[in-house]
Amino acid sequence: MNKEITVATPPNKGWLDYRLNKKEMDYVWRCIENKKHNCNSSLAGNITGSYNLMDRGDWFLMNVISPLINCYKHEFGNSLQQSIPTSNGHPLCLSRWWVNYQKQNEFNPIHNHNGVYSFVIWMKLPKDIGYKKQNRIKISKNSNFPSVSAFAFLYNNILGDIQDHPFHLEPEDEGRMLLFPSQLRHVVYPFYNCDEERVSVSGNIALNTNVKT
Repeated sequence: MNKEITVATPPNKGWLDYRLNKKEMDYVWRCIENKKHNCNSSLAGNITGSYNLMDRGDWFLMNVISPLINCYKHEFGNSLQQSIPTSNGHPLCLSRWWVNYQKQNEFNPIHNHNGVYSFVIWMKLPKDIGYKKQNRIKISKNSNFPSVSAFAFLYNNILGDIQDHPFHLEPEDEGRMLLFPSQLRHVVYPFYNCDEERVSVSGNIALNTNVKT
């Protein structure tokens, strides 16, 4: 073609996909072993058990989350934090994180989180809930939109249509972490025919309004 064509791609936010190393995984497992009280009643999940965790000495915040947030700001800008109406500057903190124990037939409905950034880490993914195996069962095989066992982000495109970005998880995804804007809606679909639990960790990073910068 002899015509000059300009392609426009509207700016948008995204997420970070990271894999925890052994030291980071070991730390999160220690936090899980020392989990606190059940917090199901304050969460959207229709799952058996969710328990609050503690980040002693802010180790996970300083060594994992803060570098990821710096990377996020470099890639997508700082507008998430700047859009929060505060009269002063405040540092970010790990306001809350928790471990989820999901059994077969349980699910997490479409929801978002409180805060500026949120994250999810898959700690245990039994082989029987892997997408390749789950996708063979009748309830998924007969669907033209197989979502069994998946985690998915949901967002609107430029036409206002809802788009989904699924993550079809396999056992080798243990230690995989996604960092994303807290307002980004997401869903966790159920899995079937597996007596083992799927273990994941979720958390929120918020402005610590008790401290001024």
